[in-house]
Amino acid sequence: MNHHEFKTLILPFKNRLFRFAIGIVGQTAEAEDVVQEVFIKLWKNRQQIAQISNVEAWCITATKNLSIDKLRSKHQRMVPMAAGFDLHDHSATPYEETVTHDVFDQVRNLMGRLPEKQRDIMQLRDIEGLSYQEIAETLNVPMDQVKVYLFRARKAVREGMRHEV
Repeated sequence: MNHHEFKTLILPFKNRLFRFAIGIVGQTAEAEDVVQEVFIKLWKNRQQIAQISNVEAWCITATKNLSIDKLRSKHQRMVPMAAGFDLHDHSATPYEETVTHDVFDQVRNLMGRLPEKQRDIMQLRDIEGLSYQEIAETLNVPMDQVKVYLFRARKAVREGMRHEV
């Protein structure tokens, strides 16, 4: 595949992939980075593009995976879950602050044990604040299924908290 064929076949997906990525990562610069990484990956493997039955679906899947990876690495690198919320209560005792921090650690650990779809949907909804529709579009999952996964994820975390207390 030459440069012209690549531009003709792949570049028309750019805006759709960008919108998809920004729905997950939430920031323009990071979404642009994700799309660029997808295009670089495709360009490096351009000889195998003919073997891909649906290039657009492949691009969307790659964009989803890279976006989620970037989101995960950003949260691990920059801010622990508890720090993402304004938890500091100046009237709280050190004991109360420790208990609050421990609860957030437990929730984060329980979320880490969830099946991938449930964990991703709970992360996108409860931490990133995406709407059900945005999650459905982003992960290419029917909205009813998003609600089911979220319900199951929240239930598992709630039950896990009961057992650990």
